[in-house]
Amino acid sequence: MKYKNITVAGSGVLGYQIAFQSAFHGFKVTVYDITDENLEKAKAKFSSLSLDYKNDLNATEQQIEKTRQNLRYTSNLADALKDADLLIEAVPENPTLKIDFYQKLAKVAPEKTVFATNSSTLLPSQFAEATGRPSKFLALHFANTIWIHNTAEIMGHAKTDPKVFEDVIAFAKAIGMLALPLHKEQPGYILNSLLVPLLSAATNLLVSEVADPETIDKTWMKATGAPLGPFGILDVVGITTAYNIDKMAAEKTKDPLKIKIVAYLKENYIDKNKLGVSTGEGFYKYPNPAFKNPDFLK
Repeated sequence: MKYKNITVAGSGVLGYQIAFQSAFHGFKVTVYDITDENLEKAKAKFSSLSLDYKNDLNATEQQIEKTRQNLRYTSNLADALKDADLLIEAVPENPTLKIDFYQKLAKVAPEKTVFATNSSTLLPSQFAEATGRPSKFLALHFANTIWIHNTAEIMGHAKTDPKVFEDVIAFAKAIGMLALPLHKEQPGYILNSLLVPLLSAATNLLVSEVADPETIDKTWMKATGAPLGPFGILDVVGITTAYNIDKMAAEKTKDPLKIKIVAYLKENYIDKNKLGVSTGEGFYKYPNPAFKNPDFLK
């Protein structure tokens, strides 16, 4: 394996999972975030993640301890990048923020470092020039609960070096992922090209007052056999991510329904810190959401 030292920038919903998964599979991982406070929160999340790995993957205490030893934390960007073979960016889904971050990265990253964005909706070509190394830049997108839903979508842009593309596929496999190469740029990649329309249709039904979240989820779960409905999925993905995607769409299209959805999510969820599983409440309350009740589909 060509890569040994991995830096994950951003310790939010997916960032800390990517870091832990990579460390679990034997890579030396540096977790970078802009504040030490964020890093302390990530360390706390690693404790609960350890339990998940034990329960879901039968990980031993020895494996978890080795994983912890493979992790280090810093809020100093130059320090985070000093020996990175691969940098995985998992900062919020905001183009301006990402471009600004890549410009900072370009100034401090070693020549050898490959940059990968974990963006779920934005294209690598939007940031390629800002990275200062377009041939060593591509997208590597993971799904939430990475240790169970172990997909890795790898998508280059017109200037991505084919060798870099192959190396990142090999890395994805090395950390236990099902590697899913895309042969051309596609907004939303494969997963979100399928998922976002479903989640969008669900919020349209809710905000248009057609039905409540539980009824919409029951319909989807019973009719398709899916383990989660769209609102259960939104809680896992994080309502902030959905809000940011809808906000961009509303600003672009000026669609009255999209504008109404953005206002609805902001007022009822974002402003109340009901962001989904991560805060203990979103459309459902956790750790015991209604859809896990055996009588939910009766």
